[in-house]
Amino acid sequence: MSSPTAYPGIRISGCWALGAEGSNAESLDRLLPPVGTGRSPRKRTTSQCKSEPPLLRTSKRTIYTAGRPPWYNEHGTQSKEAFVIGLGGGSASGKTTVARMIIEALDVPWVVLLSMDSFYKVLTKQQQEQAAHNNFNFDHPDAFDFDLIVSTLKKLKQGKSVKVPIYDFTTHSRKKDWKTLYGANVIIFEGIMAFADKTLLELLDMKIFVDTDSDIRLVRRLRRDISERGRDIEGVIKQYNKFVKPAFDQHIQPTMRLADIVVPRGSGNTVAIDLIVQHVHSQLEERELSVRAALASAHQCHPLPRTLSVLKSTPQVRGMHTIIRDKETSRDEFIFYSKRLMRLLIEHALSFLPFQDCVVQTPQGRDYTGKCYAGKQITGVSILRAGETMEPALRAVCKDVRIGTILIQTNQLTGEPELHYLRLPKDISDDHVILMDCTVSTGAAAMMAVRVLLDHDVPEDKIFLLSLLMAEMGVHSVAYAFPRVRIITTAVDKRVNQLFRIIPGIGNFGDRYFGTDAAPDGSDEEEAASMG
Repeated sequence: MSSPTAYPGIRISGCWALGAEGSNAESLDRLLPPVGTGRSPRKRTTSQCKSEPPLLRTSKRTIYTAGRPPWYNEHGTQSKEAFVIGLGGGSASGKTTVARMIIEALDVPWVVLLSMDSFYKVLTKQQQEQAAHNNFNFDHPDAFDFDLIVSTLKKLKQGKSVKVPIYDFTTHSRKKDWKTLYGANVIIFEGIMAFADKTLLELLDMKIFVDTDSDIRLVRRLRRDISERGRDIEGVIKQYNKFVKPAFDQHIQPTMRLADIVVPRGSGNTVAIDLIVQHVHSQLEERELSVRAALASAHQCHPLPRTLSVLKSTPQVRGMHTIIRDKETSRDEFIFYSKRLMRLLIEHALSFLPFQDCVVQTPQGRDYTGKCYAGKQITGVSILRAGETMEPALRAVCKDVRIGTILIQTNQLTGEPELHYLRLPKDISDDHVILMDCTVSTGAAAMMAVRVLLDHDVPEDKIFLLSLLMAEMGVHSVAYAFPRVRIITTAVDKRVNQLFRIIPGIGNFGDRYFGTDAAPDGSDEEEAASMG
């Protein structure tokens, strides 16, 4: 997608004529705040609003705009990069509105909208004073931290987590808190200088320029800066004439020639937006991958890995498995014996933590040479929903343990796992992490959860995957992708059926534990909820 010719029929002799012509006769009196009634209370406006939920609701579905890690293949490496759309244009040209229209029309579940406004450089004290008097040029390429933009977009495209600054336009400064985002199926990067950096251009799979009449852009800027950013009319007009208009003529308008598609009149041009959406859909279709099928065909007849540890099958352990596998077992008994197994499993897992010699003094005044934990801290992370049933057992044997949660569910159309929710403690990279799920069949959800931990800089050899029951396929999948992750379970079943259900299995663990209705196909909890 290196030139406008990649989109035949869009550019005609240098003219752009998509959609019906919109009226430019927008009334200043109608768009600007009423004169003489006093300014509205000054609002603090930031580039990212922490209170907004990371989703966009449409008439058809909910679109998660915080993103998620794109899926990884059976080797644990990235199978595809996100499709990145660059959206450029002048200040107040309607780029954000166009971006939201594209997101809604795309109707894909995982989208990231990244604004260039988040990446203004930190101002010096002198620059702060200039900005307070509308004498600092925010519309020049030097005002943006392009190094941070490029590194952030590269990581997002690769599916890694990133921290994005939150910029306060009222104080012209970055806020203390940063926002964490993940990559997605589609990333839309919008900003006035979206095409101003060569390295940044190379990351864009599609480049769109929103071309809006200068009078309309001025009206919108006046309305926005006065009502949302606490500015006065004189200051806004002064800044526009001194910086905004010259910057557009010198730095922004020339980049229009780099665009694959130019959208006149922005959000009013539905024909152009439909064309963009059709092309993005075609690109996404080319990137489809069935991960669970790949996992099912991999690692057949291989010996079980050395990183696997199975709780010794004593008569007691065998007896508890007999009870919880029996479909006639009551819910109360199922919960009781599951909890007993979880406690034994976690006690067994703790023996693999690093310990060092230490000497203590007994009440008799004698020294005792023993062992103490050699790590910094232990954190438990449960894969919802079944994994959270293991939390009480972990808390019972690990004092002051920290708990995080990951929600991974199956896309009912593709059958592939998707990350829907994430809450991890701070500084988790220094901890030994016990990752908990009750059943693991193909290993798809477990692999995604491990990838999330790795994206948060948890060392692979500090991750312990615990499960009451695993299929051999899931063991092989996780061990092959992440050979240093310790896998610990109470039992391993050899087979899964054509629907990736563990055979003989344990049934739908979550439904049996929580007393909820079983899935229509009688699937295991992990397959029904997290396809792991």
